[in-house]
Amino acid sequence: MKFQVPKGVKEYLPPESAKFEMVRENLIAPARLANYQLMETAVFEDTALFTSGVGESTDVVSKEMYTFTDRADRSLTLRPEGTAGVMRAVIESGLDRGQLPVKVWYSGAFFRAERPQAGRYRQFYQVGVEAIGGDDPLIDVEVISLAVQAFKNLGLKDYEVQINSLGDKLSRDSHREALVKFLKEIDLDEATRERAKINPLRVLDDKRPEMIAALKNAPVILDYLTQDAKERYLAVKNGLTNLGIKYIENSKLVRGLDYYTHTTFEFVHHKLGAQSGIGGGGRYDGLMEKLGGQSLSGIGFGIGVDRVLLACEAEGIELSPATQLSLYLVPLGEAARTFAIELLSNLRNQGIRCDMAYGERGLKGAMKSGDKSGAKYLAVLGENEISSGQAEIKQMSDGVVASVRLTELADFLK
Repeated sequence: MKFQVPKGVKEYLPPESAKFEMVRENLIAPARLANYQLMETAVFEDTALFTSGVGESTDVVSKEMYTFTDRADRSLTLRPEGTAGVMRAVIESGLDRGQLPVKVWYSGAFFRAERPQAGRYRQFYQVGVEAIGGDDPLIDVEVISLAVQAFKNLGLKDYEVQINSLGDKLSRDSHREALVKFLKEIDLDEATRERAKINPLRVLDDKRPEMIAALKNAPVILDYLTQDAKERYLAVKNGLTNLGIKYIENSKLVRGLDYYTHTTFEFVHHKLGAQSGIGGGGRYDGLMEKLGGQSLSGIGFGIGVDRVLLACEAEGIELSPATQLSLYLVPLGEAARTFAIELLSNLRNQGIRCDMAYGERGLKGAMKSGDKSGAKYLAVLGENEISSGQAEIKQMSDGVVASVRLTELADFLK
């Protein structure tokens, strides 16, 4: 039987995996500089965590979760998003009882049973940040700026930052009343009408062309913000402007998860077609309390590593990971093989990437292997080189050869 990767799963194998790793590391780097610390959470959780936290009316919960029953008859779900699991971990560990805000980042695989298409996979990879326990609008600004800086580091340009405010509870209650009234006056299919009963905001997230047209004149929440919500939203916009971050206000932006309040945002790339979103997030006041914790505010984002990699390719950005081998050794004979592995170990301990031809292959085959390795330099090690303590180091790009003492090899390669 020939096994294949499951449908809808994108794997990253060499050499493409080096580009994937480079994108992921660039997405993480700004968070590290801003004092966000790594959090590794469970890949699967109690199903109720997502139905309660993410929202039963969302497509994620109602259509896309991978849910199973374990041997103890417990309902578990592979994580479809990151925030709920982070909040559960913070509550369980008591991190929210210490210094606030709790600032963490995470990276890993997430799972949704979606229809596979370009940039939309059933197993996908995200980098996310969460700042929990602070309601200062400047934290919203910081979180958005971390993503913008990551995109800048990668060289991305053809994208836009879309923002909106979902306001506080009074804002949402007033808007909900007006939206429900509006929805009663338009023709909705049965599934959409049922979704509207649970959370009418979900209808605004419908991407079908006919629904976009039908909702063109739907009431927008920005018209129903309380004075406090307006001032908070203005503070966020002013903060972004002060940092030189350009944004577009999208009054219909509600995101696909039920826990968002106040600031919501999305990063949209112009060259990815229908799957244009490369990440997004927002504030989630009340989520921690809903999951059994204290009443603390929070904000975060999730950015798709797969999507950002596609965006880089769409813009023609040349991703050049620092993974090139510095040196490839071709040892001739058993004594040289033993000497070579010791030399490699010494070089690696000094932070130098190096490899060698393993196995008792002939010189021709070993040299061919060296060509394929992509190493910057190649050296043949035999009895003469070992006894003299000196080797001919060939630069693979132009064939120029330099004679280097083996004791000075590390300095030469650096």
